[in-house]
Amino acid sequence: MANPLIKISALKRNFVLGSETIYVLKGIDLEINKGEYVALMGPSGSGKSTLMNLLGCLDTPTSGTYILNGKDVSKMHDDELAEIRNKEIGFVFQTFNLMPRTTALDNVALPMVYAGYSKSERYERATEVLTQVGLADRMDHKPNELSGGQRQRVAVGRALVNKPSIILADEPTGNLDSKTSEEIMALFGEIHKNGNTVILVTHEEEIAAYAHRIIRLRDGIIEKDERIK
Repeated sequence: MANPLIKISALKRNFVLGSETIYVLKGIDLEINKGEYVALMGPSGSGKSTLMNLLGCLDTPTSGTYILNGKDVSKMHDDELAEIRNKEIGFVFQTFNLMPRTTALDNVALPMVYAGYSKSERYERATEVLTQVGLADRMDHKPNELSGGQRQRVAVGRALVNKPSIILADEPTGNLDSKTSEEIMALFGEIHKNGNTVILVTHEEEIAAYAHRIIRLRDGIIEKDERIK
């Protein structure tokens, strides 16, 4: 059996507020294999956002280990984590997080600037990705010239551009109407079919149903882990 892409053992995250310690994650064990399509669910306060921040290397655990693609990222410093984030993880956020005065093409190419690619390489790859997400005719448009669904497609393109190990999507349809949500989820389905590992954080059952495995958190532990497809 190949090593899992993500292997988390006894992961805990506490936050100290004044004289009080808040125990948010209380010992998470989790494995996710390459090519899986996983939804993380849980009520507000369940720890799902904290777990997502740890999975995305935006935060480090209080204790426990997190092995990502064979590397122990739980002990890494900020600059090492930044490099892992740029190479291994493509983020898609509910609020799109696009640069407002920049074209779709430049928004998508941005992570490649940090990764040190030449301008021609960046534009070639960004063009390829925007075509893949159905925006070949919108490359020169700025975010305010695009619909919400198109903006989210730009965000998905930006997440894909460095060929990351994981696409991590946080409530990716939270700001979209139901028809546009369906289109974006169909796009995630295509991305998964192309071999990408997709981790989706959502509180909506109908969005989680697109995934093949649902992990439910409650009070800082995994309450249920079920394969649905």
